[in-house]
Amino acid sequence: MGGMERDVDPPGFPEVESATRRLEGIVHRTPVLTSRTLDRMAGARLFFKCENFQRSGSFKFRGACNAVFSLGREEAARGVLTHSSGNHGQALALAARIRGIPAFVVMPENAPGIKREAVEGYGARVVFCAPSLEAREREASRLHEETGAVFIHPYEDPRVIAGQGTAALELLEEAGDLDYLAAPVGGGGLLAGTCLAARGRSPGTRVYGAEPEGADDAFRSLRDGCLHPSIEPRTVCDGLLTSLGRTPFAILKACCAGIRLVGDESILRARRLLGERMKILCEPSAAVPLAVALEAPFFPEGARVGIILSGGNTSLDAR
Repeated sequence: MGGMERDVDPPGFPEVESATRRLEGIVHRTPVLTSRTLDRMAGARLFFKCENFQRSGSFKFRGACNAVFSLGREEAARGVLTHSSGNHGQALALAARIRGIPAFVVMPENAPGIKREAVEGYGARVVFCAPSLEAREREASRLHEETGAVFIHPYEDPRVIAGQGTAALELLEEAGDLDYLAAPVGGGGLLAGTCLAARGRSPGTRVYGAEPEGADDAFRSLRDGCLHPSIEPRTVCDGLLTSLGRTPFAILKACCAGIRLVGDESILRARRLLGERMKILCEPSAAVPLAVALEAPFFPEGARVGIILSGGNTSLDAR
């Protein structure tokens, strides 16, 4: 992608701590909620970090803000640019609006309407493309040449990964040491940031990724020790369709306990339970870690388990 892509060093726990300080007063410190009913069903004590209540509706606001507010004045003046199916685009658009700089978002033409409207509502210029990673990158490269805007990758940018890690850091501060942490995995920015936060604040906590069976590239990549692309994924989790990134993969190889797969039927059941039992509206992608916790059940009896509910940008008409 021309001058937009470059090899970067993965961030570490100090970058997550720096992001926490940088984001103070900008991001919401989202609540940690519990449910005795879901505890009984999972056979474990579950602590839900509710990023569905985050500004822009998802954890993505943390990473986008950290990246935007890390920019120098001259860089920021050129604006920021990304490609996104929705949540990262919304987050970057809002972060740019708060800083008072332009934002450009390349979105696939089949992105959910609620997410497209939100990106435009935050003031970003939206450019549509065919629904493929190649098309996204080609159009983003063209916009970069046209505008000079700084490209902020949804999950490869180390500033984004560090920002995403602040959600788990807050969870650990509030809930105390946890036996396990679980987060959904698509591009891997949230899971990688969660791993960094746990390794730095609670080294005994084992971190698992949660992934749909129909989009299992992260599972295959960690199993085989090499990156596998996500080819024609089939899942209701539109936020988890993208391939695992290189930078998150490097972090996950070092400190992720593994990836657990779960089917769409179980994911939709978990999403319904969150609505019925906890009155929490979340998108299907956010329910994947709970679906994992309810299978078998996966976690040992009585274990203390943190679950990142990644976002709530969904239509009430969605399945």
